[in-house]
Amino acid sequence: MMKEKTAVKETQQTSAVNAINNVTLGDKMRSYMKNPASFIMMILVMAAAVVTFAALLFIICYVLIKGVPNLTPSLFAWEYNTENVSMLPSIINTLIMTVVSLVIAIPLGLFTAIYLVEYSGKNNSKIVQIIRLTTETLSGIPSIVYGLFGMLFFVTALHWGYSILAGAFTMSIMILPLIMRTAEEALLAVSDSYREASYGLGAGKLRTIFKIVLPSAMPGVAAGIILAIGRIVGETAALMYTSGTVAEIPSSLMSSGRTLALHMYALSSEGLYENQAYATAVVLLVFVLLINTLSSFIARKLTKS
Repeated sequence: MMKEKTAVKETQQTSAVNAINNVTLGDKMRSYMKNPASFIMMILVMAAAVVTFAALLFIICYVLIKGVPNLTPSLFAWEYNTENVSMLPSIINTLIMTVVSLVIAIPLGLFTAIYLVEYSGKNNSKIVQIIRLTTETLSGIPSIVYGLFGMLFFVTALHWGYSILAGAFTMSIMILPLIMRTAEEALLAVSDSYREASYGLGAGKLRTIFKIVLPSAMPGVAAGIILAIGRIVGETAALMYTSGTVAEIPSSLMSSGRTLALHMYALSSEGLYENQAYATAVVLLVFVLLINTLSSFIARKLTKS
């Protein structure tokens, strides 16, 4: 008897849920019939999402299909030569370039965003206007212009030559607006009640910012850093004029070296190593995925702390 009662109750609950879902679906359909523009907009949004996902999936599958069969141990040899066209030096150069660029750009971008949100407030002074105008201008400059500037200033004027350091400083200028804008938006998204509660407990300005506001905004800041990493890893034009295209592991930051994207460009432009270029593309995809996963993990740890 108990089992039968339980089965009846479960059947009644399932019927009630289905009825609610049907009513909800019917209400939605009637609302769409009354307002065709909403229905058309919904179809367009869903179609855009499907097309975007399909394009991304196609690109990834195409690169994997063309590149995975060409991955050989010789591509990961310690030294590069015309026979193995090893990408290991480029992998190491990419890691160094990414770390150095982020070390330069993250503090500058983050502290500037903190100043604009927490200290300037709604004050529209000359310095705030200059900062915002400069940020918007830097965001729209093509990467080839950054490369030309880096070559004229870091390579020639400062006598750094074609080096990892010159490329890292150029890339830090490129990603600075991206980090600054995303960090600013993340800080603005933090509720003022957090700040007020911290002040009410006797915390000072700096303690509130670094203990309350910044950890709460860390997911948004991490998103900007991840986007910046993607731009560093995928950049070719700016680094071609600053870091050079030497396929060797650098002995110091003043040594020249090519990144993975430059390595892939060099192989494909020569026309002799197309298969190896596809293999490099696979490694580049995995490289970006690993860095993004690591950045997200670190951001979650900082948020919990």
